Amino acid sequence: MTLPPPKPGRVAGIDFGTVRIGIAVSDAGRRIASPLETYRRGGAEQDARRFRRLAAEEEITLFVVGLPVHLDGRESEQSQNARQFGRWLQETTGVPVVFFDERFTTREAEAALEAAQLTSKRRKSRRDRVAAQILLAAFLETGQTTPDPPGGLEG
Repeated sequence: MTLPPPKPGRVAGIDFGTVRIGIAVSDAGRRIASPLETYRRGGAEQDARRFRRLAAEEEITLFVVGLPVHLDGRESEQSQNARQFGRWLQETTGVPVVFFDERFTTREAEAALEAAQLTSKRRKSRRDRVAAQILLAAFLETGQTTPDPPGGLEG
């Protein structure tokens, strides 16, 4: 089965967490990823309002949700939570969702923030959105624009 060509427009990278969600967005040409915000979750209705507003205001045509996987590529329990969130996000916003391996993004974000000589408090407030930016930049570099196949990343 051939998938339709991807809809052009901005992509949002999501560093999923149960308390905080890092969000980054691309430019319309899908070349540059920029950190946008760290969203503190507030319940199903508040989360739905935030992500619907994000999709509309930023003209998002694709969400990329990071999958935390083990070093050997097997999915973790948190991967299943991220997949569940991705399904919810797609149903809530009507915007397609793809999943992307996010190994090391938080560690890379922390290293970059330490190199910028930010205090621990400032690093913590920026870590999730920078991790989302790293995830989104890696995704954009692959040129992937269609949903990943069912199942895990180890495929």
